Amino acid sequence: MDLLRHLRFFVAVAEEGHFGHAADRLGMTQPPLSQGVQRLETKLGVTLLTRGSRGVGLTTAGAELLPRARALLDGAEQFEEEARRQRENRGAVRVGVVAALSDRQVAALTAAVRAAAPDPAARTVIITTASTVDLVDAVTAGRLDCAVVHHPALIGALQAGPVRKIPRSLLVPADHPAARRKQSLRSLAGLACATAPRSHGTAAFDLLVDTLRIKGLDPDFLPAAGDRDALTAVAAGRAFALTTDPSLEASGVTRLQAPGEDLALRVRLVWQEPAPPDDVLAAVEAVLSPAAPR
Repeated sequence: MDLLRHLRFFVAVAEEGHFGHAADRLGMTQPPLSQGVQRLETKLGVTLLTRGSRGVGLTTAGAELLPRARALLDGAEQFEEEARRQRENRGAVRVGVVAALSDRQVAALTAAVRAAAPDPAARTVIITTASTVDLVDAVTAGRLDCAVVHHPALIGALQAGPVRKIPRSLLVPADHPAARRKQSLRSLAGLACATAPRSHGTAAFDLLVDTLRIKGLDPDFLPAAGDRDALTAVAAGRAFALTTDPSLEASGVTRLQAPGEDLALRVRLVWQEPAPPDDVLAAVEAVLSPAAPR
């Protein structure tokens, strides 16, 4: 007996409360639907549905088993979807990145990895954007081949490339005094800092906090998953932000040079042994290197 098929019969009848309506929903005639539910009941040894002139109802057993039937069907769909994803991703290079990298950098990274293949047309590059914590977990579990994460960060037993420093610009509200003349970071007092939340990378977040305090600024922090969230907060006059995209512009936002190299974005590439192909690692490192175009 096709258990999943007959469970679909049961769920459809239970939800529609009518064999005819359930048959229409499933695109079949009523007799085989009714016979299928009866076979399921015989297989299980319990009566699931009551049949009467007023329609179809659930027995006590049917009411208790309906949620489990739905869960089994949902699980089967998820299993098939994951199998489809695995099939489509066969041979793909899976690279993770933090949201702090600009769209241009991620696009350059994708193109570089694809071009590094002997046959670029045959290689699929799948980019996943997530927090450093989630990326480290994904690489450790084998769901990603490598990932660009914040530094410092706890990376466990993963291998890591050199720390790369990517210059960042300072985004401030266009009507703020700091946007009109050169001032120290202290002039941003009263504005929050829009950046990724601490849960995305505790050590890197704490380093940013310490760096700002050394420069005389101790702001509140607004969670911003990426440049879009940061731009919105800055344009609203609520915050300042740091970005790696030198061309980022928006109404109500002024971009300034960030004072000091210590505000650069620190990232490194991590992977698990056995390592991805050398050409993949080299391609990612080339995009992250200081000489790479931003």
